[in-house]
Amino acid sequence: MNKACHTTIDRPWGLEFSQQEIEQIKAQNGLLSLELELSRKCNLRCIYCYAASGEPLSNELSFKEICDVVKQAKQLGAKKIIILGGGEPLLYPHLLELIEFISSYDLNMALFTNATLLTKEISKRLYKFKVEVAIKLNSFKANIQDFLAGKKDTFSMIMKGLRYLIQAGYPDPKHKLGIETIICRQNYNEIPKLWRWARKNSITPYIEIMTLQGRAKKHPELEVSINEIKTLFEKLAQIDNIEFNRYWLVHPPLVASHCARHEYSCTVAANGDVYPCPGVDIAVGNIKHLPLKTILKNSPIIQDLRNIRKNIKGKCSSCELKYRCYGCRGHAYQVTGNYLAEDPLCWINQKRVEK
Repeated sequence: MNKACHTTIDRPWGLEFSQQEIEQIKAQNGLLSLELELSRKCNLRCIYCYAASGEPLSNELSFKEICDVVKQAKQLGAKKIIILGGGEPLLYPHLLELIEFISSYDLNMALFTNATLLTKEISKRLYKFKVEVAIKLNSFKANIQDFLAGKKDTFSMIMKGLRYLIQAGYPDPKHKLGIETIICRQNYNEIPKLWRWARKNSITPYIEIMTLQGRAKKHPELEVSINEIKTLFEKLAQIDNIEFNRYWLVHPPLVASHCARHEYSCTVAANGDVYPCPGVDIAVGNIKHLPLKTILKNSPIIQDLRNIRKNIKGKCSSCELKYRCYGCRGHAYQVTGNYLAEDPLCWINQKRVEK
């Protein structure tokens, strides 16, 4: 039997919608998911952080404004709210209240957290409200994890938080648990070990190429070459094939999956600015001044990206994977200044150039 006929793909949070759902919501200028920052305040100083988080912004949304944008997203068709780690969500004083509010609107939730502030009680509450949790884990080596996080003892705090989640009942079929890992020079050789550990423990490994924005721009020592990234993706595909009977196409920017968020999602930053995604951090409006519906409908940038498979430029426009993959729009924008440009980190494109 052709293995491609029963391919297994792990889809990251908020990217698990069918093509039919995506096409319907595009026609309505609606949403299937909303990515939401609560604050830029963070207890870590990760040297690769896309948002260069640390201190809160001076004009962050009030709790009332955050709840209002959740209601607007629901009215636009959203099925899931993704609480991003643009800052650390567990530092937000109304987080548990917000989770209960989101649940009251029958919306699914995902939470990205560095896990260092998790407690037994918080973990139990997350489990109660069926919150999917992704913890930021880049290494099992304490010195590397602490270096990347910019703070001593981060690794031990992450491990404690992970234990609390497991004690609360994570993971199980209704309570998804994942790790978010950024590929960089310091953890490159260790990622296959992280991958195997996650698979064996029913944890979803969400491993991605680093976007050159925020603090990452100041740390060229983090960068990994295109050919090394290709080799790593192929290695992880081989592990999945041989050891876990899983099959997927090898292409950037996400291991074992692909990004389609621009066709049905957007990001609301902590100050109310609306971005196409965290990587394409171009403010197309602000929810303090305009309804989310108006912003999405009237933004040429949002509309360009809603039709990305038709509008994409360069070698990506003629790629055989065009209707499955459109690379990383964030990386394309950060490197070239054009959110429709071909993905500079795509080895498929590089191979064409070499030919």
